[in-house]
Amino acid sequence: MQTHFPAATIADQFRLAFGNHPAGVAVVTAAGSCGPVGITASSLISVSADPAYLAFNIARRSGAAKAILDAEHVLVHLLTARNADVAALFAGPGEDRFAKLAGWEKLPTGEPLIHGVGVAMRCSIESRVAAGPATVVVASVLEVISGQSTAAPLVYHRRGYHSIGEHTRLTA
Repeated sequence: MQTHFPAATIADQFRLAFGNHPAGVAVVTAAGSCGPVGITASSLISVSADPAYLAFNIARRSGAAKAILDAEHVLVHLLTARNADVAALFAGPGEDRFAKLAGWEKLPTGEPLIHGVGVAMRCSIESRVAAGPATVVVASVLEVISGQSTAAPLVYHRRGYHSIGEHTRLTA
């Protein structure tokens, strides 16, 4: 038997459901007209490996949303457990996040690359689809800038950052 919730509680039930569903954490950066911009994203998904496509969503109310949505290219940084401070910095309010970031550089193509992350991928935005107050962005991966990390990934679960590793593996 399905349980139906009144319209007023759907958002709360949805938040609870996805709060219990862990997600990997990434930071998406772009070159904005007023300097580098970035957001923390836990909505990143792999769409296709060959050709390589990924997708993420961005709340249009975010201070960095316009610059990222206007960009032709972005860098997607997959974070490790060592990067929880980076995730928190880019999840916060729209202050100049890069002024507080110790290690980053501007690539020759203009995008800001954060040092010390697990993997960074340079992507070309292929499509943008409005979905409620957010926009779903689909991008093709042009190149992997930093190599594959064996460090434990950073995971967002129940409104906090966590790590998983071999000790949490349930199957071979």
